[in-house]
Amino acid sequence: MCVENLTDSLAVLVVDLSRPWLALDSLHKWTSVLRDYLDKLRVPPETMRELELGLVKQFQEYVEPGSEGTSPRRNAESEEESVVLPLGDNTLTHNLGIPLVVVCTKCDAISTLEKEHDYRDEHLDFIQSHIRRFCLQYGAALLYTSMKENKNIDLIYKYLIHRLYGFPFNFPAQVVEKDSVFIPSGWDNEKKIAILHENFQTLKAEDNFEDVIVKPPVRKFVHEKEIQAEDDQVFLVKLQTLLSKQPAATAGRPVDTSNRAPTGSPRTTNRSAAANVANVMPMQSGTKKIDPNMKGGQTSEGVLANFFNSLLTKKAGSPGPGQPAGGGSSTPGTVRKSGSKLGLTDVQAELDRISSKSDLDHSAPNATTPPAENDES
Repeated sequence: MCVENLTDSLAVLVVDLSRPWLALDSLHKWTSVLRDYLDKLRVPPETMRELELGLVKQFQEYVEPGSEGTSPRRNAESEEESVVLPLGDNTLTHNLGIPLVVVCTKCDAISTLEKEHDYRDEHLDFIQSHIRRFCLQYGAALLYTSMKENKNIDLIYKYLIHRLYGFPFNFPAQVVEKDSVFIPSGWDNEKKIAILHENFQTLKAEDNFEDVIVKPPVRKFVHEKEIQAEDDQVFLVKLQTLLSKQPAATAGRPVDTSNRAPTGSPRTTNRSAAANVANVMPMQSGTKKIDPNMKGGQTSEGVLANFFNSLLTKKAGSPGPGQPAGGGSSTPGTVRKSGSKLGLTDVQAELDRISSKSDLDHSAPNATTPPAENDES
């Protein structure tokens, strides 16, 4: 910006609505910076006077789009229409000579202010009234925008090229929706701003902005004390010292002996079971024979009958030792039934046939006990 293009310049001041407590301070700060910059340009007084008068003229000649007075207020043919209304007491009191546009961004944060900071409608109206008063003093336009919700983004573009290059602009002011406010330069006045004050219940229009819109306190963490971690080597030395003081733990899981038998061993139990099996089902070696005259004290007749019945049943499809082929067909199916007369007769015949072929070996101490068990005992 320089003196030559000052007539084609426009300033935009941006305010963050997610932090409204900084709004007025930010506006006053940057207008002060802008005024200092204009003073350093050393603009001739005649040029600055023309710029200021042009801004006043634009403000006074503003016509609402769509109203009956769409034509310019002043008409060269009528001298009466050339008379414009005077400015109010607080209108354009801080005339910088260049147009100003105040843009309040992040208007979508209004809902967050209501939920998290208990802002009510009167708080939002209070903020808007103070910003509008500021804009009235500088003759600035006001827009609420939201990039997140795409509010007034296209509107601000069209308004800027209208003010800079004179493009037609047919959008009226918007003050009904609290999050999409648009007030063009020249539309506002003190009476329109006073409408917002009618909704105040606990606030007053004369209250200081800083006293009402207060910055919320910063939430501090419960644990503010910083814990400094010790060196790794120091920690390992302490851990080693603690481990050296403890008794050595038994390797592996402890053995549970609660279910063990009070005496004896699994090997003894297995041997007894093997002996019992041998007593029931005697094993026949290649050299030992079964004594048909064995007394009932060692084995019973029923045990022998069951034993030979199992042999006959197993070899029903094939001839037994010393039995001719097809001999199995002579054995009736009733042989499998132990305790019957037919079964006992066949067993007795088999015993007589075996005893007639070979002599009995009486050297074995017990025919019903396996040799391996005798050696171990």
